[in-house]
Parts: sequence; structure tokens; C-alpha cells
Amino acid sequence: MPNSVLWAVDLFGRVYTLSTAGQYWELCKDSQLEFKRISATTQCCWGIACDNQVYVYVCASDVPIRRREEAYENQRWNPVGGFCEKLLLSDRWAWSDVSGLQHRPLDGVALPSPHWEWESDWYVDENFGGEPTEKGGWTYAIDFPATYTRDKKWNSCVRRRKWIRYRRYKSRDIWAKIPSKDDPKELPDPFNDLSVGGWEITEEPVGHLSVWAVSLQGKVWYREDVSHSNPEGSSWSLLDTPGEVVQISCGPHDLLWATLWEGQALVREGINRSNPKGSSWSVVEPPGSENGVMHVSVGVNVVWAVTKDQKVWFRRGVNSHNPCGTSWIEMVWGIGCEDRAVYFRQGVTPSELSGKTWKAIVVARECDRSHSGSSSSLLSAGCFFGDEVRGSGESAPSDTDASSEVERPGPGQPLPAEPLDDSKNPTGSSASGPGAGRTAEDTAEDACPAEGSGEAGPDTHPGPAPTPAELPWTNIDLKEPKKVPSHSAAGFPETTSLSSLGLLPLGLEEPYGVDDHPLWAWVSGGGCVVEACAMPRWFTVQAGLSPSVQTLSLSITPAQTAAWRKQIFQQLTERTKRELENFRHYEQAVEQSVWVKTGTLQWWCDWKPHKWVDVRVALEQFTGHDGARDSILFIYYVVHEEKKYTHIFLNEVVALVPVLNETKHSFALYTPERTRQRWPVRLAAATEQDMNDWLALLSLSCCESRKVQGRPSPQAIWSITCKGDIFVSEPSPDLEAHEHPLPCDQMFWRQMGGHLRMVEANSQGVVWGIGYDHTAWVYTGGYGGGCFQGLASSTSNIYTQSDVKCVHIYENQRWNPVTGYTSRGLPTDRYMWSDASGLQECTKAGTKPPSLQWAWVSDWFVDFSVPGGTDQEGWQYASDFPASYHGSKTMKDFVRRRCWARKCKLVTSGPWLEVPPIALRDVSIIPESPGAEESGHSIALWAISDKGDVLCRLGVSALNPAGSSWLHVGTDQPFASISIGACYQVWAVARDGSAFYRGSVYPSQPAGDCWYHIPSPPRQRLKQVSVGQTSVYALDENGNLWYRQGITPSYPQGSSWEHVSNNVCRVSVGPLDQVWVIANKVQGSHSLSRGTVCHRTGVQPHEPKGHGWDYGIGGGWDHISVRANATRAPRSSSQEQEPSALPEARGPVCC
Repeated sequence: MPNSVLWAVDLFGRVYTLSTAGQYWELCKDSQLEFKRISATTQCCWGIACDNQVYVYVCASDVPIRRREEAYENQRWNPVGGFCEKLLLSDRWAWSDVSGLQHRPLDGVALPSPHWEWESDWYVDENFGGEPTEKGGWTYAIDFPATYTRDKKWNSCVRRRKWIRYRRYKSRDIWAKIPSKDDPKELPDPFNDLSVGGWEITEEPVGHLSVWAVSLQGKVWYREDVSHSNPEGSSWSLLDTPGEVVQISCGPHDLLWATLWEGQALVREGINRSNPKGSSWSVVEPPGSENGVMHVSVGVNVVWAVTKDQKVWFRRGVNSHNPCGTSWIEMVWGIGCEDRAVYFRQGVTPSELSGKTWKAIVVARECDRSHSGSSSSLLSAGCFFGDEVRGSGESAPSDTDASSEVERPGPGQPLPAEPLDDSKNPTGSSASGPGAGRTAEDTAEDACPAEGSGEAGPDTHPGPAPTPAELPWTNIDLKEPKKVPSHSAAGFPETTSLSSLGLLPLGLEEPYGVDDHPLWAWVSGGGCVVEACAMPRWFTVQAGLSPSVQTLSLSITPAQTAAWRKQIFQQLTERTKRELENFRHYEQAVEQSVWVKTGTLQWWCDWKPHKWVDVRVALEQFTGHDGARDSILFIYYVVHEEKKYTHIFLNEVVALVPVLNETKHSFALYTPERTRQRWPVRLAAATEQDMNDWLALLSLSCCESRKVQGRPSPQAIWSITCKGDIFVSEPSPDLEAHEHPLPCDQMFWRQMGGHLRMVEANSQGVVWGIGYDHTAWVYTGGYGGGCFQGLASSTSNIYTQSDVKCVHIYENQRWNPVTGYTSRGLPTDRYMWSDASGLQECTKAGTKPPSLQWAWVSDWFVDFSVPGGTDQEGWQYASDFPASYHGSKTMKDFVRRRCWARKCKLVTSGPWLEVPPIALRDVSIIPESPGAEESGHSIALWAISDKGDVLCRLGVSALNPAGSSWLHVGTDQPFASISIGACYQVWAVARDGSAFYRGSVYPSQPAGDCWYHIPSPPRQRLKQVSVGQTSVYALDENGNLWYRQGITPSYPQGSSWEHVSNNVCRVSVGPLDQVWVIANKVQGSHSLSRGTVCHRTGVQPHEPKGHGWDYGIGGGWDHISVRANATRAPRSSSQEQEPSALPEARGPVCC
């Protein structure tokens, strides 16, 4: 998983970060300021400095933050001078925004703050609806406003063109002051508390943040328009409150709590996608009348609080519909009240929310120096906790603060601070809180309240149900011994934690020396993601050891480890030689044996009525005289009280495919004959473990029969099913033969561990994949994983892998003249809750995850990103079912629908490592680049981010397949697909369906210089492109496959598109210009098959389009990549007599 960081502030106001992969606190790069509060997320950190100004620290990334500015130039036709800028008095401005209502001259568009810079000058956008316009970029219409076209007509009286200019955020890895709109030097009011959250507000666009602040006067402020593309926001808005607020806490979703001076809590209601500031406040009384609430910390469905008597409380039943209660909490960070160390609470479970043990983070600073602090830093000692922590699920952030004058406490016990919630883990918990610890003799006033924010995931484990009446507060007693033992992280099986916060007495103000541990005032975990199965190395040193001793205990280097392994291997080799020397004259014994495994499964019978029947199965494996192994699978069944059996020779099986669904643990066996029939042998086990055991055993037997084992070759063909399972096939030299090619229904496919949506490979063994959640993964060289363990899996290079996908259902309604839109449709209508087609009923309660391997990690939410757009409530309108849907209601719309989505998560293992931190939509690797390694050039790899940015990966090689960094390639619009050919031809498809070619891409200039707009096929929107040696194929949204004609060295963009085939959903062109696709509607013995692997036959140098299709494995396949297969067929005598044929085939754009 990607590295993330924990943020903290020491008593002297210096900001430090601690990486989950590191063991040292690192001083923030921009350390000129002293801070009192910080609140971190994954991408940035907000803070209040000692000058009471608000700052934001945006972490550096390979992808820049860009914002597009647009202005429209409008002209009207004049009988005398033609089109000119002289408009009618009723017309729009000559220079305006897209609506024409706002005057927007080019020289009047200024940068919003000094933290931005212009990328380039203004230029005309010559792309209109995916098609290039004529020179000048003008579009024409009859009048303003109207529908514009790219062609000028006789009645075109007005025209306009769009001017574009990009600005880039430049203040990264530094603290940037947030300016005020009225006076850039001053805030609306000095702030003393800050909380950042809201990045997971239901249905909110990705990248949105809610930044809340409390001023010294007790007022609440909200920062408008904070998002990934606008990290500093636009302005501060004041919200009315029923009293003076002293502390505020914002969760990652739509929960916001605050505390009043009187000790009551405020809850903000009505926070949603269209109103992120909420609508009203509700007052929640404290647990007791004498001791008011001092601090609150909220998560997704949880609220923790600390009262003035220093007791920790949590409130149950909190959710978006009832923002006054709490759920389960996972992890929390805190600061000890005596030693000022950061503590981590371990052992928090649904049945034991208070946890078991405190564990101190014992890592040292990267460089120990003397620090000078200010009195303001000491007076604002605080803590921010809760961050994104992933256990069985994921987690979220929280922050806590403790500030004010604190008297030196007695020798009391450390007091846990305010609890806080960690995100998506169902059993997690987190807490944060302020306050100085004190003994019974202490009569001093406690520290001022702290602030926290956190997030808790969905309740997959049942917890106490909230009562309809007022939900009670529950007290947790978290007293601990004064001396906290520290243990190795491996010694604790628990996956959740809780931590505490306290204040150090003001007497310890001296700068700490080299062997003194840092004294912390504030910690923020909002940007820290911790995997429960891979805990950071922060807790592995015994308590009481100084940083210098800790460093010594961790001084073993990887080089020393490698030397030891090499020495041990040499000793074992010598020992083996000595022991076997006396037995070399004996003949090798060959054992003939038969091994049988039996069991009970269910079989989907071949005859009508097709149904599942109970059968006995027996796998008989025998070893011949030559040591070769073969296996037969027998299936014993009963028909009309007559016992019968069928058998399958495993050396004929070409694929073993899991067929997971909501109710059955089933799998399918394909042979060449059954592949042609599209009717595999289907078996089902009673449990998932039984299915995995049979799959692994049968797969191992098939591989032994075919003598296929170990990692795939660099030339392997990769494919992925619609369930995300990964398969690989070793290509035969006859597969791409011009004469008598090997039928692709005889290809043997074996499953690899892991779960992906797409995969891309090249002939040097570099393989990348992308999951359903857009996470990028790189192949490590292993094999197996998942259900393939033992002999079926490699012992190394297997790692944990997770994936998240959304399940969608639709709510359908019809308009009624009396009641309006209702859920009562006509008898001929679709189900009122259905799938996208409307043919299958799908309700919220009845819809389950795709298979038993998946688990829900969110509740149902409205999906606003469906094609066609939606209104504010997510509805799409149409004249009838089914039809073309649009986002605004008209007089002719009698039906409407709304898409609901719910996230589910799968955790498995496989030979894949995550490539952080950028999420990807598409990736392409150069198929074959001979001499790239020898010349010192890296392997070309291009990708599209989930936001549509075009990226070029640097430093990719066979020894370093993950590469080193991303290089951003500028575009005028978001892209959807990209492909690089064997001679550095880069083609791409934008989200609007237009095609582009990147010019001047060379090994020495990996990003090229400019984009050339390529017209799409007539009336078609492209969605994917694939480039081989000389061929370019594209796929449109209607499933049509197109070939680009006319590509020459002088005109590499080609001349026109030629239609090749239909019913295609994915295309892959290899380094030999071979064409493979995933096709629908392939005829089988029983029905049409969806998702079938097909090979284009007859592809030759003089006939690059081929002439037919050969059908392979299917259906149920979603993706294939043949871009690593450079295995050429043996040359025949006729080919050897024509040595010029191949150079001609490599053709016009060959390097």
C-alpha cells in the first residue's frame, strides 16, 4: 500500500511528519513558521500559526494542480464588414463567459492569489464536441443564445469562439498563507481552532474539502470552494450560532460537532452535496449537568467527547440521518500528559471499545537539534488525531487539541484524551482529547478543550442498536499505569487501537538534547493510512531506550542480510554435494503411483431441465514410467435411479475459471470442444474453502500435465474476466502463423492471484494492472497467491491486494397527473427498482455483493456521475422506458430514474505491488523496444489518471518495472484511453470521443511536443485506441472496430478510418500487428456468448486488417493484452526466399 504520513507539532511549534514506511520524524520542509494547530488530509495539511493566520501545506505531486480559465469572443454579422465585434444593444458582451451575462475580457482575468502562476498565454480552442473546427475555432448560430455548429450556414448571423488559458498552483511543499478577500493581510477574525473534513460527503465530487474554523470571539467560519483543483478556497463565510463556540470537529463525511463555553455540544444538520455548510444547529446536552463537554471528536458514524471531569464518553447511533450518536471506532493518536510522547491504543474491538494497551511511538527525529520555542507555542499545546487507518476496512482522520494555561500536574497517571474515530474499518475506534493529567491533590484548572475529527466505517459487525428515545452517553474509564510498556508490533494480534492525549507541564521548557525524545503538543492523523496486517515499525523498540540506542538496534542493513543469505546458500550447496557423492552410481528410481482425491460437489447438468445436482467427484492422478504425470476427473451422478459417470482428461482442459455469484461457490472447466460450444463443465462446492482447494488442486494438475510451471514468460498473453480474475497463457509460435495458425480455443489459460480491471504487458516482462478502484499495480515476478497456495504458488513476491467496486441499481418512477412522479408504473413498465436494463428487479435490501468474497464498505448513495447528467436530486428524465435520459425535466418527460451505488471491497493476495499515489484509468507500455536497455533508455509507459491527466512514467526498466516518477503531459481536456506503439507512436482518446496523436515522441524526448487532433469516424465517439507496430485500431461507444488507413512516415496521423467489425468491447494490437479483441454475441451451442476472446486471422503485411475471426475462450471475459507477444512463427522456405517481406511489413513508421 502507498506510504502515508502522520503529522505532529512539538512544543516549540515545529511541524514534523512520520511516514508509515519510515522510523524517523522528519522536520517539515518549510520550517520557518511555528504552529499551534494542524489538521491533515492525504493531500494537504491546514494549520493555524502563532500569528493566528491560517496556512495550507499542499504536498508535492507528479501531477500539477491546473485550473482552466475560459473566455468567449462573440461577433455578429454585418452586411457591410461581415463578422465584427459591433453587437446589438440587446446582445451579450463582445468578451463574456459561456452564458454571455458576465463581461470577461482577456486582460481582466487575473490570478486569484500569489500562489498561482500562468502556464501559457491565451489560445483558441479548436475542438468542438470531439471534432476539430475550421481554422480560427469559430462556431456559428442563428442568434444569441442558440445551438452552435462548427459549419457556417447561410443563416449564421452570429459566431463565437472559446479562448483558453491554464493556471497552475505553484506553492507546494511550503506553507501558503490563506488570503482574505477583503484584506489579504488579515483574516476575517483571528482563529484559535480549525478542522478539515468532508472529503467523503455523500455523493460529493472527489477532492472536495470542508474547512471549518472557530475565531477567538466564538464565531464559526466556513471556507468556500476548497477542492483538489482549488486548494486554498475562495473566501470565508460566517455562520450564525446559538452561542460562543470554543472548539469544532468535522468528520470525513457529513458530521460536524462543536462545543460551547457553557459545556453543551452543537450539531450541524442538513449537510449534504448541494449544501455543504448545512442548514441549522441542534443543541446536545452534556452527559452530566455539572461537567460540561470540553472536547468533541467526530468520525463517520461516531462521536467521542471529553468532559471537564476528564472522562471520555462516546455517543451511539450517529449517522447522516441522526447526527447525534456513535458507531464503532478503530484507531486514534494521542499525546501523553507527562512524557509528551505520542501513544497508540491497541486492542479496541466492538466488544471492548476501551482497548487493551497503550503503545508509544518510539521513533526518533531524523536530525536532533536544539529548538527554540515561543511562549505562544507552549500556550497552544494541542493534538489532532485520527487519521485514515485501514484494518479490515479503511479509516479516516481526526484531530485533537489541548490549549491554554496548564499548571504542573502531580505524579498522576496519564489521562487518555478525547476519543476519535477512524474510518472505514468496521471494528475500529479512535480517540483524541486534551487536558492535563492531575492527581487527587490537583486543584488547578484543566487544559482547554481539544479538537478532533475522525471517521468510522460501515458497521459490518453488529453493534448495540440505538434506541428511538434520547440516546444515552456511555462512559469509558481509561486509566493506565504510569509506566507504559512498549512491545513489538508483531506481538499483538489486535488490529485496532485507541490513543490518548495529555499536556506536559510547563516546567519542561528546556530544549531537548540528542537522546531526549521529542515533546509533542499536537498530532494529526488525517493523512495517515495504516494497514492492520502491516503495522508501521514505530513500536518495535523497548520503552526507556534513548534514540541513540534505538538506532543501534535497527542498524542491520539489507546488504548484510543479502550477504548472510548468500553464505547460508553456499554452505547448504556444499553439504548437499558431500551427502550425495557416495550415491551417484545408483540408478535413479522412477516411482509409478496412483493418487486419488474424492469429494462431494454439485454439477450443472448438461440436459434439460438444467439444474444443480449432487455428485461425487474423484481426481485420479498417476505417474508414468517416464515420470510424467497425468490426471482424470471423474463425475459420478444418478439419472432415473441409474448410476452413471462422465470424465475429463485434465491434459485437455484449457481453463479453470471461478464463477462466483451471490449463492454458489462454483467454477467452470473448459476443454477445446466445450470452448467452441460455449458450454463448460460447471461444478460448485459447499464452502469457499472447498472451492479454493479444488481449484488449486485441479489447476496444479493441469499445469503438471502440460509441464507449465513457475512465473509466466515475458511473451505471455494476459487476460481478465468480468469478475476481475487474472489469467495468463504461454503463446505458441504457431499462434500468429500466416498458414495454419493454432486455433485459439486450444490455448491453455492458468489463473494468477490478484484482482484487476485491466492489465498491460510488454515483451521485456514489465506488467502493469489497474484495479476497479483505479489503483495501479505492478507485477513482481511471482505466481499464485489468492486461493493458490503451497506448490501452486511462489514463496516470495506475493503481497496482499485489495480492490473496491460499486454496485449500481436504479430507482424508476412514472409521472401521474394527480400525484406527480410515483413508484407506481404501468403493467408493461420495468420494475420500479431494477438494474440498468430494467429487466431484473434489484432492491436495496435484496441486492447483495457480486460474490461471497466481497463485503459492503458503504451505505447506498445517489450516483450523480451517470452519463447524460442529473438534476440536484440525481434524477434523469425521459419520455418513456427505455429511452435517452437527460438531466433536466421537460414537458415531454413522463418517466425518470435515479442511480444508487454502494461500495464493496475484496481482499486477496497475488504477485502485485501497488504503485502509489496516483489513481489511473488506463495504461499502455511500448510493446517491443529492441535495444532500449542497451542504449540506456527506459521503457516507455504512458497512462491516464482517473481525473483524465496524461502521464508519462520515467525510469521503467526490466529491473525496475515500477519506474521512478511521473511526467505530466499537458492537455486541453480530460482523456480516457491511451496507447503507445512499438515505434513510439502515441495515440489517445479524449472523454468527448475525439482522437489525438502525440508528435515527436522519442526515447530522448519521452513526452513529445504537441497533440494533433484526429477526426473521429462519422457520427461516432471513440472510447479506446490500440497501436501496434504499424497498425492503429480504435473502438467506438457502439462496439464498432475501426482501422486507421494511410499512415506513412511523412503523415503518421493517417488519412481515414475504415470499419472492420462490430460487437467488440475491447481491442489489443500486439508488436507483430496481431489483433485480438473481446467480442459479444458470439454463437455457442446454447446461446449467444458475451465476452469472448477472438483472434483476427489473415493479418499480413499487405492485408493488415485481416479477413476473419477465430474464437477462443469465453464468455465472461472483459480484457486481453497481447502486447507482450512478439513470438514469431517459424519462417517457411517461401518466406526465406522473400527477405524483404518483413521490412515492408514493419512499414511506414518503423524506427
